[in-house]
Amino acid sequence: MLLYIDIMKKLLFITLVIASYTLGAQNVSGKAYYESKTTVDMDNFGREGMSEEAKKGIMERMKSALEKTYVLSFEGTESSYKEEEKLETGNGGGGFRAIFGSFTAGEQYKDIATNELLEEREFFGKQFLIRDTIANLDWQITKEQKMIGEYFAIKATAVKQIGEADFSFARRRGGNRGGRGGDRATREDREEAQRKEDSIAKVRADDPMSEIEVPKELTVTAWFTPQIPVKNGPAEYGGLPGLILELNIDRMTILCSKIVVNPKNAVEIKKPAKGKEVSREEFDKIVKEKTEEMRESFRGGGGGRGGRGGGGRG
Repeated sequence: MLLYIDIMKKLLFITLVIASYTLGAQNVSGKAYYESKTTVDMDNFGREGMSEEAKKGIMERMKSALEKTYVLSFEGTESSYKEEEKLETGNGGGGFRAIFGSFTAGEQYKDIATNELLEEREFFGKQFLIRDTIANLDWQITKEQKMIGEYFAIKATAVKQIGEADFSFARRRGGNRGGRGGDRATREDREEAQRKEDSIAKVRADDPMSEIEVPKELTVTAWFTPQIPVKNGPAEYGGLPGLILELNIDRMTILCSKIVVNPKNAVEIKKPAKGKEVSREEFDKIVKEKTEEMRESFRGGGGGRGGRGGGGRG
């Protein structure tokens, strides 16, 4: 009996995937609402020895910047993905939201047929319109399945290459660099570890940006449903034989909370047009230059600029 059920599940899996490709040519329109949440490793955030109460306070202030609602509107091969506007409360993200906003995308437009991607981005007070192509990931569809609401979903994974200027995935470099701590460490080991920590602390004081790193690649996990045969999903993600209902990448989770398919009122998709048009390469160059400018500012504040003549950079 169990063998029969397992065989039927696999047959259903294959049937739904094939059917999704067949139905994919149909003109399906609708709106999908997503809840996005990003977690922060507070054990590796901020000053060492920070109290739990202080960490909790920071997380509360960061909440509006880390928890957002988005709407994906799709019509045929075109789609628009943007944050749902909502009133700011008194304890909104404040400075945290301003900082995070400089490294997160605004409205995004995709056309799967032409592989076109347009993305609005505000970066430190300047508005840009990034013209790019859709990065088609090499999805590996698995046999793992689950229900997301009323929809049957299938798991797929892919590896995403991260550009060095993509600070939306930036994180603090890992701790415990001394390596050989613990009871078995010799005095020489502990002294060497302390010297490394002292050196890191000095670099931190002169250049806090050195504590930030951007991973070269990340694993993306998506759950898509063949029941909605559109090769689309939140943000720049798509290319699977069905709408992506859940997506996990690094510390970010995007989960679909509501779907309206083929509504009575037509779904209208407009290309974003706000901001100076640049290519992805041009925008990345702007980000790198601004980052270096910030690092120079930190160094200057710590006496780095004044010490250049005496080999301060060496």
